Amino acid sequence: MRLKGKKITFGITGSIHVIKQVVPQIQNLIKEGADIIPIMSFNYGEVKEEKEKIIKEICSITNKEINRKDSLIETDIMIIAPCSGNIIAKLANGIIDEPILVSAEIHMKSEKNIVIGIGTAEGLGLEAKNIGKLLNMKRIFFIPFRQNNPITKPNSLMYSNKYILETTVKALNGEQIQPILL
Repeated sequence: MRLKGKKITFGITGSIHVIKQVVPQIQNLIKEGADIIPIMSFNYGEVKEEKEKIIKEICSITNKEINRKDSLIETDIMIIAPCSGNIIAKLANGIIDEPILVSAEIHMKSEKNIVIGIGTAEGLGLEAKNIGKLLNMKRIFFIPFRQNNPITKPNSLMYSNKYILETTVKALNGEQIQPILL
């Protein structure tokens, strides 16, 4: 159990179809001994029924309510996955206006590491500059990512779910998993 005794803030942003894919990864982190504290973006979700189902599922597997308020939670490490373009831009530019960003700011001030799982349609377009800023920041680590669909969405970037655990373990030791680009 590589994460035994570790408390992890898990920030969730982005669309429902992407968030559904992260639920099994949260379960894997818990199996490795992590205590997961889920928080969510104000802008989460598209369809109420699906949204409530995912929220209930996350609450069930973490045995915690999802925090949707500004909070002063400090844990051993923070993961934001998927991390939307909106959150990437705000984090890169110091805009702290919602729970995930408040938690990220607390982690940075406390010199705790943050793991980012990019999930944005404009990663190679409008968001490229902000991703570049985050890549150059101390204590920010990226889950390996690739173009999501280079033919129909040429600017879209998406992290690979299968690397969440390994990226987190390495980030706890101050190391960036390689390669970052898949």
